Amino acid sequence: MLRSLIMVGIVVVVLVVAVVVFAATRPKEFRVERTAQINASTDVVFPLINDFHQWERWSPYYKRDPKMQKTYDGPAAGAGASFSWSGNAMAGAGRTTILDSKAGEFVSMKLEMSKPFACNNHVTFTLAPSGEGTKVSWMMEGKTAFFARALSIVMSMDKMIGADFEDGLANLDAAAQADAKRLKQAGLAAPASA
Repeated sequence: MLRSLIMVGIVVVVLVVAVVVFAATRPKEFRVERTAQINASTDVVFPLINDFHQWERWSPYYKRDPKMQKTYDGPAAGAGASFSWSGNAMAGAGRTTILDSKAGEFVSMKLEMSKPFACNNHVTFTLAPSGEGTKVSWMMEGKTAFFARALSIVMSMDKMIGADFEDGLANLDAAAQADAKRLKQAGLAAPASA
């Protein structure tokens, strides 16, 4: 019996050491990017990204906690606009601030999360005309915490975040198409980009 317990203990120690060694060898930085064709012009798509008030219409993160507390600070859109949230364990808590944006071209942001784990990442949306629509790339990069490197044994950052980005870009396409249709029916031009 004692011999069996010692063997189990040795196996557990070896496994823990293997996980620590594996995590130490994983990259200390990450980059996740997804690109999609959005079937609306850049004039329609850009305001949906550049204005945090519009994110509820397409961001996959709102689905995680529809009752999350939200606070908007700074200008309504563009550089200086920020969005803070606090939600359930799935939504976490943090703050996103637009650092810079250029109408129809890009929106650059700082993402600071405090829950479920602390991180400071850079997020960029890049837009480019493509046919009758817009090619949108959603990219996030930052430092990989030791915990996340250890977690990469079972799930990579790319797979975890990439699926959210794919879902969000599909939702963005639907929201942009709805806005483009509404504007066309009203005989209006796309809103002026902030």
